[in-house]
Amino acid sequence: MGAARKVFALSACIWLANGTARADFVGLNIGSSLWAPASYTSFNNSDPDSFDVVDDLELENPEQSSMVLILEHPITALPNFKYQGYNLDSSDYSNFPADLRLNGEPLNSGDGITSSVDLTQDDIVLYYQLPSSNRVNLDLGVDLKRFDGEISLDGTDSTRVTVNETIPLLYLSARYDLSNSGFYVGAHINANIIDLGLSESSAQDSTIMLGYDSGNGLGIEGGLKYFSLDLDDVDQPDADLEYDSIYLNGYFNF
Repeated sequence: MGAARKVFALSACIWLANGTARADFVGLNIGSSLWAPASYTSFNNSDPDSFDVVDDLELENPEQSSMVLILEHPITALPNFKYQGYNLDSSDYSNFPADLRLNGEPLNSGDGITSSVDLTQDDIVLYYQLPSSNRVNLDLGVDLKRFDGEISLDGTDSTRVTVNETIPLLYLSARYDLSNSGFYVGAHINANIIDLGLSESSAQDSTIMLGYDSGNGLGIEGGLKYFSLDLDDVDQPDADLEYDSIYLNGYFNF
């Protein structure tokens, strides 16, 4: 079965499981978020060595912003739509701390090396609202997470891991409104809970949040965000990325 058919089949199963679930209104939500993640990036390869780009090479943690667009509607058969896109960019120069080999190439202690992460991420989420109470909102769907960019080490020799992946993830979202105060708590989980066999790589993108909705369209929320990407490619060194930090998001509901 092709990749598109597998994604369509999973979307159809979610729709059937959701039954009469429907969005309560037609609405558009536009937001922007800022987070300064503490990062961990490691290379693993056919050589016995692996190392942490952040700790061993002192790669600076990036400060990132993103744009969020959400469209919800009352048409039961059609999924709601969410888009989020942001870049993870960081680069630094340092001296390599030890003699290692990466992908067959020697990396000598004291060699100057420029390490960088340049990664663009786009999420297209198709989801349904599940039956819930007035204070509880539950969403279930599929997140098509697209990565494009590279992780590189440039010195006497250069090593690059090219990232060009689309990873389908299960999308779960829950929100609980705290009385009539406008405050709410919630969580989003995007993860490889179901293995569709479409990619050797895996990813996770999760948040927990506390937010405030003013009732006139404006809202703000903040919380903790965790992101990981495990790149597994037989033609390149494997690379693992992890980011976690607090984040702040402002939005407007039309």
